Amino acid sequence: MEIILASASPRRRELLNTLVPDFEVIVSDVDENIKENDPAELAMKLARKKARAVYKEHPGSLVIGADTVVCHDGKVFGKPKDEKEAFKVLGLLCGSTHQVITGVCLISEDGEDLFYESSDVRFGEPSEAELKAYIASGDPFDKAGGYGIQNLPESFHPTVTGSLNNVIGLPTEKLKKYLKINTKNFSA
Repeated sequence: MEIILASASPRRRELLNTLVPDFEVIVSDVDENIKENDPAELAMKLARKKARAVYKEHPGSLVIGADTVVCHDGKVFGKPKDEKEAFKVLGLLCGSTHQVITGVCLISEDGEDLFYESSDVRFGEPSEAELKAYIASGDPFDKAGGYGIQNLPESFHPTVTGSLNNVIGLPTEKLKKYLKINTKNFSA
């Protein structure tokens, strides 16, 4: 069975590659504007929307869709549009704990599996100059919440409770269990 990752994220590709050595990447290009107040539901709905769009064009495959959201005090943060928004979001996240939620949808001819993983992330309090230097690196602009934990400077002092891979973009520990259910010859 062909396995397809319905995501443009290079981080998700790297993480899936630790579980599945042979898969194809097909980006869904779906509209990600969905009205949903619950962050976990939002992440799962977006993952399902991506997976369904790709599965429609590749029936008979196992398609994996994923989407990650960052939330703090009930507010969901997507990818920042510009430096000003990145500074504002990162400023809110610093010195506090926020949640990173990744929704995952697996679709095959046997049906759909939908789940999410949530991890808590706490940042220290980098200086304004350190925040601006990180934003100037360009790293925040293609990531929910405006950061990639694997690229954060030491000054952020990030601590993760839960799955680090989830924070990076794909909860491999949980996904591994679903892959065993959905593929007869999955052995990772």
